[in-house]
Amino acid sequence: QVTLVESGGGLVQPGGSLRLSCAATGDIGTINGMGWYRQAPGKQRELVAFFGSGVGTSPTESVKGRFSIALDNAKKTVYLQADSLKPEDTAVYYCTADIRRDGFFVSHQYWGQGTQVTVSS
Repeated sequence: QVTLVESGGGLVQPGGSLRLSCAATGDIGTINGMGWYRQAPGKQRELVAFFGSGVGTSPTESVKGRFSIALDNAKKTVYLQADSLKPEDTAVYYCTADIRRDGFFVSHQYWGQGTQVTVSS
């Protein structure tokens, strides 16, 4: 079994920063990639940033230059550094990971429970 545990969300003022963490635990064989999605009220879930094949990418135009992703393979933890936060960044942030469990031949995508980020004055 694999579990993703997120932390670091909360309330922050516009222009502030947060650092989200997500640790993967369980019978992990290989981590192919880890990343973050977010879902704002009334909107679809969108990919914020993903770290795979040794490269971090942030395909969401609205966060480029403000958010960055890092992966610590030894700790099986992915981080999302969110700077210059705006009210429109308010959402539930979900960690995701593409992991092959020990003893298995194929990988599977796992999800965390989500952590709320609220940007408001």
